[in-house]
Amino acid sequence: MSNLVAPAWLVEEVRRAKKGTSTDQVEQTSGLLVRLRLPTVCDSARCPNRGECFSHRTVTFLILGDVCTRGCSFCAVRHGRPAGPPDVDEPERLAQAVGELGLAHVVITSVTRDDLPDSGASHYAQVVRALRRLCPTVKVELLVPDFLGSEEALATVIAAYPDILAHNLETVPRLYPQVRRGADYHRSLRLLHKSKALAPRIITKSGVMLGLGETDDEVQALLYDLAATGCEMVTLGQYLAPSIAYTPVARYVSRNEFDQWRTKALAMGFKSVASGPLVRSSYKASLFFGELA
Repeated sequence: MSNLVAPAWLVEEVRRAKKGTSTDQVEQTSGLLVRLRLPTVCDSARCPNRGECFSHRTVTFLILGDVCTRGCSFCAVRHGRPAGPPDVDEPERLAQAVGELGLAHVVITSVTRDDLPDSGASHYAQVVRALRRLCPTVKVELLVPDFLGSEEALATVIAAYPDILAHNLETVPRLYPQVRRGADYHRSLRLLHKSKALAPRIITKSGVMLGLGETDDEVQALLYDLAATGCEMVTLGQYLAPSIAYTPVARYVSRNEFDQWRTKALAMGFKSVASGPLVRSSYKASLFFGELA
């Protein structure tokens, strides 16, 4: 258990983000998701930005169920044995929600489904195809798991041609045994590198949490590794433990440090960098995608 106390400015930022700017709109967005039976990572992962995003009719959809086959010690998403196969009607319902919300840019992620033969890759592809058919102008960003390193599974997703293919490294390799059991740092790098090789015009993106006990040298090395894959976009945010049952926060990173990391990442060649305490993988995704124009 960590004895660290979050700084007052961060507590206030989290409070504002959780509350959002429009209670009525938060309730309307939540109601739509309930009606269409669509989980979000905003709820499942207890994202501190939920209220702010729902106030702006923005969500990050969670496909392939709400039970993950892995148990990362930083993540609040339920883990265990999923109840069954993917919901075949989910792609259509998701596209309907995107249309009703009026989204110009949608982010879709999933639980990890190591129990499925293709780790859920074909379901991802079906979601993209449904969106292309029913919401042809929307920009599609996928935040995918590592598919156990399967190039065939990755190729299935790439063939559907999302606009952005994201996969998070989350933390530095030294901390993987503690934080990302079941994942592999170099396997994740290979996924990003292979994505760019299969479809150079699809933007690749990754995300990193700070405050887990990493050193500055390790973060810098991670960013160089990411840049070497051809990754164009990166997000850096403060790790916040969902509860005392999860890996404790080792350090709270200052706003100034986040600004410095943004400057360093841009100097390494990244085209878009979101860096700040409450930045998450899908944080203002449309805005940061616009930086590439």
